[in-house]
Amino acid sequence: MINVDQYFEVHGQFICEGLFGRYIAQTGEDSYCFVELWESNEALVSARPKMIAHLDEVRGFMEELSPEFGVTDPVSGDIVAYGSERL
Repeated sequence: MINVDQYFEVHGQFICEGLFGRYIAQTGEDSYCFVELWESNEALVSARPKMIAHLDEVRGFMEELSPEFGVTDPVSGDIVAYGSERL
């Protein structure tokens, strides 16, 4: 069983230049979805090595999704709506 409190403690220490918002939604009993907001696409791209190092640090807290995905199913994209307003 994964120690969720310990995972969130380690995850909460992740700070990166250009990261200005982070949301975590619980999507199942032991599953979560993270949304991070970045100042720019360039900030996100330059933070990728640090993000990968952080994933290596917390990987032991996670369960494998599948042999294809490993422990994460990362995606990225632009915000296209806020509330009911399309941007």
